[in-house]
Amino acid sequence: MNAPGGVPVTSGPPRVLVAGLGNIFLGDDGFGVEVVGRLARHPLPPGVETADIGVRGVHLAYQLLDGYDSVVLLDATARGGAPGTVYLIDDAAPAEPAPGDVLIDGHRMTPDAVLALLDTLSAGTGGERPGRVRVVGCEPACLDEGIGLSDPVAGAVDRAVDVVLRLLRDDPPPGRTSAAAVRSDEPAR
Repeated sequence: MNAPGGVPVTSGPPRVLVAGLGNIFLGDDGFGVEVVGRLARHPLPPGVETADIGVRGVHLAYQLLDGYDSVVLLDATARGGAPGTVYLIDDAAPAEPAPGDVLIDGHRMTPDAVLALLDTLSAGTGGERPGRVRVVGCEPACLDEGIGLSDPVAGAVDRAVDVVLRLLRDDPPPGRTSAAAVRSDEPAR
């Protein structure tokens, strides 16, 4: 059965994984782990799972082949802004690796590296990558050895949680619409 606009109607809610990445022993790199921990204390919509991935990027790549409709990755993301700036990167895709780059480094698996590995694994296993990948990131101030977030990044954690909660509430994954979410007089979005 299809909803208006040809979107398949499923019997259950979309499966969404919200995964916190990062190394808590490298200062602000622990941002994703802190956000997912705080997010897990909130009531979440049906079908949403949270995972503290930490530095287990290879594990995450395999987990993403488990039938998720959408994934939100939480990570420290250096993009040149002021420390503590929260970014939303929609429809994230892996960057092309530079010559000589090592894709699999168990302690430094960035979202780009996870997505590149995911493409390789899905081709080799027949699994499917999620229909949508988003990254909620934060500009780090310090990635030196040490436990704890810098003040600007610690101050961004609640903003990042709010961004994720808004995404989960207002922006369902593409390609799936639950029967309860579609009214006959309104096209699916």
